[in-house]
Amino acid sequence: DMPVYCTQRVAKELEVRFAYIFESENRYPGAPMVQRRIITKDNPFEVCGLEILPVEVLHGRLPVLGFRIGDFAYLTDVRTIEEMELRKVLGVRHLVLNALHHRGHPTHLNLEQALALIERIAPERAYLTHISHSMGLYEEVQQELPDNVILGYDGLSFSAVAGYRF
Repeated sequence: DMPVYCTQRVAKELEVRFAYIFESENRYPGAPMVQRRIITKDNPFEVCGLEILPVEVLHGRLPVLGFRIGDFAYLTDVRTIEEMELRKVLGVRHLVLNALHHRGHPTHLNLEQALALIERIAPERAYLTHISHSMGLYEEVQQELPDNVILGYDGLSFSAVAGYRF
């Protein structure tokens, strides 16, 4: 069985959208075997010996989870983050954060907002992801960014937690 870590709300949505995965009788051949593991924003959980701290952000008005693993935080689909949740990621060494494009957007950070959030979190290195084609050409955008901010690209990987590559 493949573990699927999700909130109760997401688990219910999975059961609706992918009912064939959860049928106990007459399983569809080739349907994945999954084991739901319910998580909440307030309780760390463990995967492969790593403690993972959920961080709630808002994707527009929809609450979604990002995660902190040691000195690494992964926050995508962010439009806003409450102060209590922000405290969970302050001072991480590595941060992955969305920056859709230059214009405002109802459910995602734009570049200016992402850079302001990076400044507050103060990571050693930040990686921008979830980027629209309208952001511009890589070389041009990268030149606009602070030295500690990297515009993500296909194939980018880095080591942020000993023994693991992201």
